[in-house]
Amino acid sequence: MNDLITAILLGIVEGVTEFLPVSSTGHLILATELFGYNAAQWAMFNVIIQLGAILAVVYQYWGTLWAVLMDLLRRDARGMRFVRNILIAFLPSVVLGLAFKDQIEVLLGSPVVVAWALIAGGVAILLIERLVSRRAPGREDDAEAEIADLPIRTVLGIGLAQCLAMVPGVSRSGATILGALAMGTARKTAAEFSFFLAIPTMLGATTLELATKADQLSSGTGTVGWAEIAVGFVVSFIVALAVIRLFVAYVSRRGFAPFAWYRIVAGTAALVWLIIR
Repeated sequence: MNDLITAILLGIVEGVTEFLPVSSTGHLILATELFGYNAAQWAMFNVIIQLGAILAVVYQYWGTLWAVLMDLLRRDARGMRFVRNILIAFLPSVVLGLAFKDQIEVLLGSPVVVAWALIAGGVAILLIERLVSRRAPGREDDAEAEIADLPIRTVLGIGLAQCLAMVPGVSRSGATILGALAMGTARKTAAEFSFFLAIPTMLGATTLELATKADQLSSGTGTVGWAEIAVGFVVSFIVALAVIRLFVAYVSRRGFAPFAWYRIVAGTAALVWLIIR
């Protein structure tokens, strides 16, 4: 397959799946098997195009981020609480990510793990959606709370849930959103918290990955060219921006069950294909 076409396809996969509860890493791993390209050669590409998805969050929520920055400069309590909550939720993934980096690298090479994780995650979404639908009115402690208003116990729980996404196929956004829902947060707030939490999480992971492969990146050996990287970056940004806008509006009205069934079907199909190929 032509490298530019591969770059466009992977950019679309990253942009569509990064902020949906379906696992972008898992889909990129499965795409390696499906498209038949050299995974090692495109590993750096997959890391860098995540920055395009991060930029989409910054662009979409620029007004909110700017307001938080101004609050910080004025030492306003609300802005301080917003940043505090994001950093507390980010902390568990930093600690566990650094502690188990080698084990995570091993799991990233297993499409079978991805397939099973897709199925298990789908079942988990259905169970938590049922829990949310049965929750009596008035029993949702943080249901209408905005991000700055969420208590520390809630954001820490969301941060611990995000750590489950170290297993490829679990989905970072899925884990954080489900963790927030399980603790009584409204769907819209849960989704938006996941988007904001993605900024330090993905920046940290991307920076660490680039730092460990700085020589490879500077020499251009063992990786695709800058043209392919630029195309994938732009495509992931455009697609992720569209997905973010549509996703929040959709889940606020319909919930997450369709994504659960997609995960179960996709995971089962991937597992069958990996067995019989």
